[in-house]
Amino acid sequence: MNINEIAKLAGVSRATVSRYLNNGYVSAEKRERIQKVIEETRYQPSVQAQMLRTKRTKQVGIIIPQINLESISRMISGITVVLREAGFQMLLANAEHNESEELKYLKLFAENQVDGIILFATSVTAEHKRALKALQVPVVILGQQVSGYSCVYQDDYNAAREAAQMLLAGGAEKIGYIGVTQKNRAVGQMRRQGFLDVMRENGIAWDESLYRECGFSAQEGYLAAEALLDRHPELQAVFGATDTIALGAMSRILESGRQVPENVAVAGIGDLVIGKLIRPGLSSVHFYYQAAGQEAARLLLNLMDGSSAGKEVKMGYRVQPRGTTRQGASAPSGDGTELTREAVHERG
Repeated sequence: MNINEIAKLAGVSRATVSRYLNNGYVSAEKRERIQKVIEETRYQPSVQAQMLRTKRTKQVGIIIPQINLESISRMISGITVVLREAGFQMLLANAEHNESEELKYLKLFAENQVDGIILFATSVTAEHKRALKALQVPVVILGQQVSGYSCVYQDDYNAAREAAQMLLAGGAEKIGYIGVTQKNRAVGQMRRQGFLDVMRENGIAWDESLYRECGFSAQEGYLAAEALLDRHPELQAVFGATDTIALGAMSRILESGRQVPENVAVAGIGDLVIGKLIRPGLSSVHFYYQAAGQEAARLLLNLMDGSSAGKEVKMGYRVQPRGTTRQGASAPSGDGTELTREAVHERG
């Protein structure tokens, strides 16, 4: 069965069938006849022929830093919804927080002629920028603000300010901070800066011995909290740059015999599902991860249709005080009280 035979059975021209298969204009009556023939014959258009006609593979490369993170899976879910509706398939590459792997996958996807790339960026180095500049396909950066590129990112600075203010509102002054590498501009730099600015504005003296740097796992958060408590047994609160880190820290705090939040308050960022289910529930700042994935996919589709690069989308957030901070201890056990922000802020 080929396009000529479909046209003959439907009583239309070959060009009409071609327009139908490529989503061009076809009258309702002819569209119905063509669709009926296709359904009866179970005709499947040749993928290779479509690629030759449209110059598209209908595939998008997605480069992620780690596959087993809830935040990543929520963003991929959002991307999938939009790309599937547009008829695209995803090719997923897990870089395992390895910059050289990210660069390798950028080159691999470009050489295999994907129609576009979404890069979940933990850091954007000079090498990344050289590789991005060399690409001949549209790219959207998810998770970092990068001037000159279409990108979708979180309001990390203000989210960290909100989390710090939750801890201060409960009366804590001796606060430990567990962060990630400063090479990560969003999670490493912007969240740390937001936290430190709140401390300074409230007259809280900051000592670098209150800071520990670790990876993104709960185990590493646990060990970082252990080091903080050993050095500062008088700690009144711990801020985790991510919910996963904060949950690991809380586990160690509770193991030490301290009560949360009575002895040590805890706050994180990301609002993971597990943080809502444990008791006490983790005070956090909710990020709209699925919506961020949808925004990234829409940006990419627009780029593939000829839009100019450089549009930036900054996502909003929602504050979620729960039982690990004193101001949230009386909040309902579900989502807690909410202070809302606009979900999306666009620029460019």
